[in-house]
Amino acid sequence: MGTLTFRLPDSLPPTQVAELEQACIAGGQDCMPYLSQVLVDENQLYLTRQTDESGFLAVPWLVDGMGMLMSPTATLMERLAPYHLPLELARGKINQLRGQAADWIMGGLIMPAGLPETIRDATFAFARAVSKSPQPEAFGEAQLALEKGYDAAQRMVRAYVDQVFQVRHLRQPKLESLQACRLHGVPAGEMEQAFLHCFNTVAIPFSWKRISPTEKEQNWSEYDALVAWAEKHQLTILGGPLLDFAGQDLPDWLWSKPRDIQGLGGRLCDFAETAVRRYKGKIRHWQTTAASNWAGTLAQTDEELLWLTHRIADAVRRVDPLLEISIGIAHPFGDYLACQERAQSPFVFVDTLMRTGLKFGAIDVEIAMGISPRGSYVRDTLDVSRILDLYALLGSPLQVTLAYPASAGVDANADPDLRVEGGWWRGTQSAQTQADWARSFSSLALCKPFVRSVVWSHLSDAEPHQFPHCGLFDARGQARPALETFAELRSQHLK
Repeated sequence: MGTLTFRLPDSLPPTQVAELEQACIAGGQDCMPYLSQVLVDENQLYLTRQTDESGFLAVPWLVDGMGMLMSPTATLMERLAPYHLPLELARGKINQLRGQAADWIMGGLIMPAGLPETIRDATFAFARAVSKSPQPEAFGEAQLALEKGYDAAQRMVRAYVDQVFQVRHLRQPKLESLQACRLHGVPAGEMEQAFLHCFNTVAIPFSWKRISPTEKEQNWSEYDALVAWAEKHQLTILGGPLLDFAGQDLPDWLWSKPRDIQGLGGRLCDFAETAVRRYKGKIRHWQTTAASNWAGTLAQTDEELLWLTHRIADAVRRVDPLLEISIGIAHPFGDYLACQERAQSPFVFVDTLMRTGLKFGAIDVEIAMGISPRGSYVRDTLDVSRILDLYALLGSPLQVTLAYPASAGVDANADPDLRVEGGWWRGTQSAQTQADWARSFSSLALCKPFVRSVVWSHLSDAEPHQFPHCGLFDARGQARPALETFAELRSQHLK
């Protein structure tokens, strides 16, 4: 067991002090969190973890112009003297920035005019903060260095995205990548026109609860209509997720059955087989599971989750061996590991699944930010680029599912267990901020050659959906600015 102590600036806003409870120590080859205990007391932050492995601090921190973000330090050793928190955050971000810049320059990135000077300014600002430590004025200098580091990181990622697109378009004027949005019903009028303008693919999530409200009842008409609509407009169809391990779309009657894992697995497989068989020849791409690493609803341990995921995929494969199958994970940064005793990180979970011999066409990486408990704490584009590159090491194409709320407060049509919290991007949650987030993260995902498809969480907040306030139309049916983002991305880059 080891403890790290950090000195905090005086007079932190109460909202920021409360967010410090989300801090954790992370490390390992996949940079995932360790189980951590957090205490904030008298301008000091204490973190204790069970492992003695080296690691770094990841902590929510307010960065002017960027928002409330999960920010990393560099690797830290245990010591009695407290660390200067803003100084270590600046050190961590600038180290990350300079390391990624060196990697991308070696790979051919041409730094745009002024960016090398911006990186140098951030480095010099950090040096000034170090020279003034431990004096109180070092806090302000460190915060300035951190802000400069984040600004330079955003500019560098934008340059990376632009140049990768340029290189890819030299070979292919319009990319084959899929840009999709999940539909929970056939759109009409303005929604239909907007969807067809923005997306070349439709994702159809299946709700077992809506299909079978009772054990002996099945009604597929809603999904038959969606599939027919997609075929009419010659859209590629991504079926699924068939089963979300978080449990929102599972029928209530399922819990009246004995809770043994074998019997549960059989019932899940029966539903998956029925769905795939019904749309055989119409849907060639199926996401069998979402949040396969989500413990607590269908299973308690990683071993049981792995077994269920594998068995469901096998069942679908038996219906049609030629189907392309994908499986999904939530929390790709492993946020939940800081407070749950788990044997495997999300990355190791997928790696273990692949080592069982299961063949699948893509890994769905769900990046839903600012939503708790299902989503990830808000991070910047450099952090997301690095996590996508990490999962690409597994050798499978990625499907990236994205969501960010356009508003705070209660969403009557969303999963009641989810709420808008976990940091914010740039400013407060708003429709314009959502559009900016969608542009930044969708373009980043689409530019990467190993990302097969980008899927937005859902079209309209007026229909039952999962993530609160994340629709491209609000609950009154009014279009949000993020729609224009997807229209521009498709026009510029996609077929």
